[in-house]
Amino acid sequence: MLFTLKNTEGTEVAITNYGATITSIKTKDKNGKPGQIVCGFDNIEDFQGNHPFFGVVCGRYANRIAKGKFTLEGKEYTLAINNAPNTLHGGNKGFDKVVWSFEVVESAQAVGVKLTYVSKDMEEGYPGTLTATVTYLLNENNELQIHYTAKTDKTTVVNLTNHAYYNLGGFAGEITDHLLQINANSYTETDSTSIPTGKIIELAGTAYDFRELTLIGDRIKGTTNGYDDNFILNKAGQPACSFAAKVVHPGTGRTMEVYTTEPGVQFYSANYLDGTIKGHDGVVYKKRFALCLETQHFPDSPNHAHFPTTVLKPGETYTQTTIHKFGVTEK
Repeated sequence: MLFTLKNTEGTEVAITNYGATITSIKTKDKNGKPGQIVCGFDNIEDFQGNHPFFGVVCGRYANRIAKGKFTLEGKEYTLAINNAPNTLHGGNKGFDKVVWSFEVVESAQAVGVKLTYVSKDMEEGYPGTLTATVTYLLNENNELQIHYTAKTDKTTVVNLTNHAYYNLGGFAGEITDHLLQINANSYTETDSTSIPTGKIIELAGTAYDFRELTLIGDRIKGTTNGYDDNFILNKAGQPACSFAAKVVHPGTGRTMEVYTTEPGVQFYSANYLDGTIKGHDGVVYKKRFALCLETQHFPDSPNHAHFPTTVLKPGETYTQTTIHKFGVTEK
């Protein structure tokens, strides 16, 4: 099923209940011309094929778990290794590869869809039957709100995120011409397999310093192969849902602000797009043609006691809110 949300500002968001996936987002540029700003396909069937998580909800555990193992309440659990030598985005058949039930929701200020999936006990190796919901709402303030909840009947771990790939320039070129700001002073160091070492690194003076709006192309030169890193958001003294990041494309004037309740955001610069996938309007998705800002808990948190916990127990409710606010700069 495909749902298309529209507001009077000319923003359109399309969502399918397969993988709770954002299939399309169209927003206006500074001249009032609408354009596609996320990777995806014109045919819904293509989302059921092999692709790098375009627009999906990742779960039961977004990001990586080292060597596919974690211990919970004294018991070790083993997961599928689908990103050798680690587990990535829930395993072989994560939340991105299942059909969610749906319910249309709307109010005077917003239209949306509520999606629900029940993940059975030990599905992909995770304990507990988990009931997860994702509600997408598009309002008249040009905000796409994503609200998540989850409940379990056994102690488990959960970490959900949306994996949309953005290019505010409409895919006319790489995202190296975008300006980026991330509200973070540090990030989690990783090893060669993208698993946190446990060490926290300060951003100041590094290629990861996006504390102010900065041209991505200037910073990315200082990395080995671009970005795929968890930035630790500055949450102290902030409201529960606080500013996480901002993206600006000077050419089109499009802007996107991200607000979240989550402690981290994974900035990914599409290092592994390789020109083999053709998407919306025949665009070929090449390396660095998009960026992801995946609001979430930290990678491999179940194996790092000093990271914010991802443990969910019976009687508790996992909640998360992330807001993408779209706009334009002045002409």
